[in-house]
Amino acid sequence: MASTSLQFIAFFSSIVGWIGVVVAAATNDWILTCNYSITTCRKMDEMGSKGLWANCVIASGLFLCKPLADILLLPAYIQASRALMITASILGLPAVLLLLSSLPCIRMGHDPGAAKYKRFQVGGILVMILAICTAIATIWFPVCAHQESQIVTFGYSLYSGWIGAALSLLGGSIAACCLGKSQALLENRFYYSSQGSSTPTHAKSVNV
Repeated sequence: MASTSLQFIAFFSSIVGWIGVVVAAATNDWILTCNYSITTCRKMDEMGSKGLWANCVIASGLFLCKPLADILLLPAYIQASRALMITASILGLPAVLLLLSSLPCIRMGHDPGAAKYKRFQVGGILVMILAICTAIATIWFPVCAHQESQIVTFGYSLYSGWIGAALSLLGGSIAACCLGKSQALLENRFYYSSQGSSTPTHAKSVNV
């Protein structure tokens, strides 16, 4: 029972974390910048927003964005952060599918427990890799961007990436390291119990 609970915790933590990573990769509100002090920026209602795909200006209720289309002219940290976030987003799909197919409630034919346990471990390793890629990108980007402009605060995209990386790292660690070999035995026990319950039972006749 404890192993099954850990398996579901690992799956849900991984899938929620992956969704957070995808949200961070697809949105541009990573950091908010301003050329003046925080008080002056709030009074003037003039803020800048920087992300992986565009630089935006927020002024007087308007949201104007300039896409970062010139790949060769972009700073190295933006290109590297893009590559890391795209890699993390792509790795999440096979990782989630592997974890999903290895749950106790999912059975594909006569799939042995040992094979499901190995798939779950591989899915956990992929989730840990995407968590590391996301953590590097979401830390590297604001550090390098701070050298170019004054950062006022972090945007929701960056928080989404941090939360997604933390949940993915938690789920991947549980899936890859914390289940133990008891998971394979548990799956075999479920399989044989289900087979045994399907066999017919015959009552003995008693002659009086």
